Amino acid sequence: MKLFGTDGIRGKAGVAPLEPETVARVGAALIRSMMGSASPHRFVIGRDTRESGAWVEQELARGLTSGGATVISAGVVPTPAIAYLARTEGFDAGLVISASHNPYEDNGIKVFGGSGVKLTAALEASVETLVADSSWQVSAAPGVIDRQDLSAPYLAHLALILDDAGPLAGMPIVVDCANGATAAMAPAFLSSLGFDVRPIGVTPDGRNINLDCGSTHLSGLAREVLATGARLGIAFDGDGDRALFVDASGAVVDGDAVLLIAALHMKQEGRLPGDAVVATVMSNIGLELALRERGITLVRTAVGDKYVMEEMVKHGYSLGGEQSGHIIFADHLFTGDGLATALNVLRIMAQSGRELADLAGDLVTYPQVLVNVRVKQRSDYLQVPAIAEIVHRVEAALDGHGRLLIRYSGTEPLLRIMLEGQDQAEIRGWADEIATVVKEQLA
Repeated sequence: MKLFGTDGIRGKAGVAPLEPETVARVGAALIRSMMGSASPHRFVIGRDTRESGAWVEQELARGLTSGGATVISAGVVPTPAIAYLARTEGFDAGLVISASHNPYEDNGIKVFGGSGVKLTAALEASVETLVADSSWQVSAAPGVIDRQDLSAPYLAHLALILDDAGPLAGMPIVVDCANGATAAMAPAFLSSLGFDVRPIGVTPDGRNINLDCGSTHLSGLAREVLATGARLGIAFDGDGDRALFVDASGAVVDGDAVLLIAALHMKQEGRLPGDAVVATVMSNIGLELALRERGITLVRTAVGDKYVMEEMVKHGYSLGGEQSGHIIFADHLFTGDGLATALNVLRIMAQSGRELADLAGDLVTYPQVLVNVRVKQRSDYLQVPAIAEIVHRVEAALDGHGRLLIRYSGTEPLLRIMLEGQDQAEIRGWADEIATVVKEQLA
């Protein structure tokens, strides 16, 4: 049974694998996989505002307590809060119940080990094997949950980011909490730091998480920034592990721009080990070129913040992230954290004396073309001479001033052809030419 994707277990709440019995088995399998037979063990659980979160939490707790674990619920908190608590408060693991930026009908389970990083592939495989093993059952006894407010240590750790920030008091900012996990926490916390906070997306009802708000719907945030004259707007996603921005003019500032802003500042401060930044294959080549011009290497990984994190841990890098707004500041935490991202951007604005639009202007985003071709089966397309010839010809023409990325979809029989370059018409022509050859050979 395949349970784990690139960001934990995710699907429709109430439908396999997120129906009650499988959720309980996941909890019990985690105990068996991570801890062996010794007990007791302590788990901390947090969730977002989806209406299904309460019963998913209860079923997870049933599985965990059947294996002898103590389960403590932190309630509705951002994903990175659980990652931080798992690492610092003596827990063996942390679990997050959320489907991030997905609509309310979906839900999911993310697992952080005691070090605050996501499960290894080996542990995920072990859990999947155990869940599929019908030789054992989970006790029907209800799970026991100890509910505690654990936000204080996490918020205190966040506040350290602004220790040497300079003058920020009274800065007007708009904050969109996506009717999600940051809705109760972020406005009050940012206000306590002295910001003039204008909150939106802070009335969760169990079904309006990410609904026309948050990091996947930035138009409302832009309108509010313009209407109120704020210095910038910050948009979190449903579980609070990513942040995107709009500047004072309402223009979007994405994760690539944030990575460049942070990298340049961290290098100046001597906090960028290896003069390198980690991003995925989806980051625009404009980021790569802007970093290269300033003596910084962009290290690329597969799509998914877990792969960014693994590369950072492996090589000791301090900054990484995704265009979508998952930014990892390793000095703070080895997972994306929307609030930490927002505070770092605000800190850089204060220390540099520059507005967000000015900082983001250092990134020149190259035009991008994406073409999808439906194929009969997945095969090594570079072993097809006609496809290999056109691919190598286009790569030679780009020659360091553009980028060709070809990859199969993870969920559909599609080959995705993505080109970036200085001339939109030119790269569109190349993309269409490659697509034509692929259709002739593989469709």
